[in-house]
Amino acid sequence: MAGARAAIEYLKEAHRVPVLPGIVFPGLVAMLVLVAMGAAAGEIHRDEEVVFFPTSAWQEDGAWRIPVHGWIFEPEPDSLWRAGFVASLRRLSGVDDDPLREARFRQRVRFFLVDNERGKMLRLELAGRQHLTEASAPNGHFRAQLHLPVEATTAAPAWLPFATHADGERDFHGKVQLVGRTGLSVISDIDDTVKLSEVLDRRALLANTFVEPFRAVEGMPALYRRWQAQGAAFHYVSSSPWQLYPPLAAFFHEAGLPAGSFHLKTFRLKDGTLFDMFASSLDTKPPVIFELLQRYPDRRFILVGDSGEHDPEVYGLVARRFPRQVVAIYIRAVEGSDLGAARMQAAFHDVPATHWQVFDDPARLAAMPLHQATTH
Repeated sequence: MAGARAAIEYLKEAHRVPVLPGIVFPGLVAMLVLVAMGAAAGEIHRDEEVVFFPTSAWQEDGAWRIPVHGWIFEPEPDSLWRAGFVASLRRLSGVDDDPLREARFRQRVRFFLVDNERGKMLRLELAGRQHLTEASAPNGHFRAQLHLPVEATTAAPAWLPFATHADGERDFHGKVQLVGRTGLSVISDIDDTVKLSEVLDRRALLANTFVEPFRAVEGMPALYRRWQAQGAAFHYVSSSPWQLYPPLAAFFHEAGLPAGSFHLKTFRLKDGTLFDMFASSLDTKPPVIFELLQRYPDRRFILVGDSGEHDPEVYGLVARRFPRQVVAIYIRAVEGSDLGAARMQAAFHDVPATHWQVFDDPARLAAMPLHQATTH
């Protein structure tokens, strides 16, 4: 009992919220168990690293609901099992003796060669307050949902930084996008929508992902910056695995693509093959997009994707489910994909023809004032 009382006192101080006797808060039981076991919440060892993924907050009951999502792991490049994966990936990606290609390969594959750390609770500093995350899962991912009074922040849209501290020497930083109740959001795919990946050619996809320089789809960064300047917020929903977030983040910065929340795919090597890594599924994207629209019921959304895989079908499903919120759908034409009228009519059945279009030149969309997309 003394340990439990001590844990509750710690919670009062760490979260600066009242803890009432007899009331169990979400995550409290797990936290008490960790405290009783002597676990040091927030302890990050010298051989461990933390990556925070950008998220988006929403307003509810006079407060910001701030989701935190991160990953804690220990690099383990020398595992024999992982060596087999690297050898297969090297062969399929076409790595040669070119030192630049080799360096890119090593940089991009390193996040697949890690030991994920489970059961870790990290202490965060956000807006002058201390918070704890939930314990990390077996895949090393951890989450938290924090509350912050609306008046304690600047007006949306803005980015709110936070950090966790490790071993007195290292800081790991994250950020969350404050997205207002009303306005316009863009939900965008990544591969073959803003980044040339050649998803329909599996070997080319692996080469473009692990060996070749990342290349932006011509005109897309400028289009998105134009929309951002007109007030749009961005959310990137992709079938790429979370392990590719660090190089993708660097690419977004270099290409001048607007910052936004990232929503990628959970993938473990033990659960699939190399080609499963990017497999698109009608089962994975819709729930993520549904949740975004439900969080912002008074915002309007533009959905941008490509014809390479299932974006037309996914976006048609979303538009039928949320007809008031989805005001425009833009599908980039990918060479070699099915662009036939039969496919598009099936994908967008019961969606007004004025609400969707297939494009091959982003300049056509850039020439249209953004407000026109919301006034069909």
